[in-house]
Amino acid sequence: MATMTEIERPAAPLQTETFRKARPDIVGPDAPESPFPIYMTGVVQKGFGRGGKDLGCPTANLPDEDALESMRSTTKTGIYFGYARVHPTVAETGKPGDVKDEELETYPMVMSLGWNPFYKNEKLTAEVHIIHEFSADFYGHRISVVVLGYIRPELDYTSRDALIQDIEKDKEVALRSLARPAYKAYETHAPSKAPSPIPY
Repeated sequence: MATMTEIERPAAPLQTETFRKARPDIVGPDAPESPFPIYMTGVVQKGFGRGGKDLGCPTANLPDEDALESMRSTTKTGIYFGYARVHPTVAETGKPGDVKDEELETYPMVMSLGWNPFYKNEKLTAEVHIIHEFSADFYGHRISVVVLGYIRPELDYTSRDALIQDIEKDKEVALRSLARPAYKAYETHAPSKAPSPIPY
């Protein structure tokens, strides 16, 4: 059986005005259901650099094999939500990075799993946007992620503005969905639930 990184890039449906207007403000049941929660960890790599510059949404790019292995039980591409945390040291050197101590908290996140059809990516990627404005980049740091639910399918767009609108809506939906008690519990209790070797 082919792994997710070996699957040929499928055609993504085009985002339409009808789809945009029909989007719900909250997604998922009142508590995470199988296959969630899914735990992921990896060292943040430099990507295309367009998340922050083009879209106003900087992302942490996880290495494909490490990150996608944990998502194999849910092969659907699309946008997910949950929590993420940056670890304090740079993985390669073991030394502290530039992220401030007070920013080493667990924050809401949205994650794109797929080919990013607007940019015609040739490789499946996991791109995590942590909903917090960090004081510094954290390339080379390990991050831990707990994925708690699915927001929407991966879509293609006729314009960058339409993509940005959907990204902003994704963040709003994630925050509202995570505000429910069964999801919010993972903000503080994820460390005790995370299986070894994910050190929150």
